[in-house]
Amino acid sequence: MTASAVVVRAVEAFERPVTLRLPFRFGVVTLREASQAFLRTYVERPDGRGAWGHAAELMIPKWFDKRFDLGNEENVEQLRNSIRVAREIHLCADGYRAPVDLAHAAEAEQRRRLADENGLVAGYGPALAARAVLDAVCRLDGISFYDAVRTNRIGMRADHLPDDLRGFDIGAFLADLRPRMEIEARHTVGLADPIIEAEVPEARDGLPESLEAVVARYGHRWFKIKVSGNPDTDLERLAAIAAVLDRLDDYRTTLDGNEQFTDIPLLGDFLERLWGDRRLARLAASIAYVEQPLHRSVALDRHLGELADRVPFLIDESDAEDDSVAQARPLGYRGVSSKTCKGLYRSLLNAARCRHWGAGRYFLSGEDLTTQPGLAVQQDLALVALLGLSHVERNGHHYVDGMQGAGEAEMDRFARAHPDLYRRDATGLHLEITGGRLRIASLACAGYAAGAVPDYDTMRPIV
Repeated sequence: MTASAVVVRAVEAFERPVTLRLPFRFGVVTLREASQAFLRTYVERPDGRGAWGHAAELMIPKWFDKRFDLGNEENVEQLRNSIRVAREIHLCADGYRAPVDLAHAAEAEQRRRLADENGLVAGYGPALAARAVLDAVCRLDGISFYDAVRTNRIGMRADHLPDDLRGFDIGAFLADLRPRMEIEARHTVGLADPIIEAEVPEARDGLPESLEAVVARYGHRWFKIKVSGNPDTDLERLAAIAAVLDRLDDYRTTLDGNEQFTDIPLLGDFLERLWGDRRLARLAASIAYVEQPLHRSVALDRHLGELADRVPFLIDESDAEDDSVAQARPLGYRGVSSKTCKGLYRSLLNAARCRHWGAGRYFLSGEDLTTQPGLAVQQDLALVALLGLSHVERNGHHYVDGMQGAGEAEMDRFARAHPDLYRRDATGLHLEITGGRLRIASLACAGYAAGAVPDYDTMRPIV
């Protein structure tokens, strides 16, 4: 099918403050508040028809850039600036282009202008813009995100592919994608989270806080456990977690190092002790993979050695460039995370790589960046559903109380548009997780997985 060619006529950026209901400790930061960025983009076709498209993502400090000499507000300002530069680039783009062509050209220019920033920061603005543009294209065509990708309305061609995919039939790959209508929600156990109810001093809002209460409320069977890089501390905490999870008939886990292990020997010592601890026998057997244990500054310079034969490893923060996963592969890594904040087209290319290199051995994972109810969580869920992933980390609903900051009318619109995904009551709008699963059939609507749009009048413009 012919790709949809458009030009960008307007780009508007906003933000909305978010206060966490629970402190979220990951890596070097304990997050208590953040801002969610929103982008709306107006695109136009050669015949003059146009539509607005929308996207949203939290601006998380100390993930995109973990330098200690930068404060949290400086981190957030980096991301605001990434949005500003992306807006300027898209408004200056000449001619009508397919979504992938527009995204490729914009990201190349963005990285040239933000050469002093790392790839995750530089790519943040273009990743938002690419989703907003595609949402607008889908609305113009009256088709879903799934159909736009599967019929290649996005315009992905052989010349968009990296060298390691030379000769790969990208059109056939896209056509073969089959989106899931439900998916397992992998619950995050943060470093500051209470494990049992006795550790919760008092109920705050009626939502579960401890791991024990989360399991009872949502019925999760998949869990993502943060580790700190301190083997003694981590092993004792894992033992407490295992004491809760071992009550389940069956469960699976992933471990997230968040770049906290300083070298391969320390990582190896931790894993050997984990595998040899009788208290952790079931938990150790449940581990599907270990995520980004080494700091991004060294992760792509060091081979994992024999550890790579014992458990799969994947990169997350190290996935800052389009060829990062190709660099990681000969070092023993078998997986890479999919996150909409890193770009939906990168996820598609990395999924193609996994197919090309050997499906089953190489894999994508769905990881969260505390995506919030509304555009952010829906677009990320739609992406991983299209990629065929069976589980995805979801944590925004646990650390933030529903669609915080939105008005009643906005929550009502999203609840009506996506009744399978949300629970709407007097307390707000919340993800509906039953038996550990999210039902997402309603994301197959016209547009990029959004049957409703936010109220921008209540937000602060990013100027």
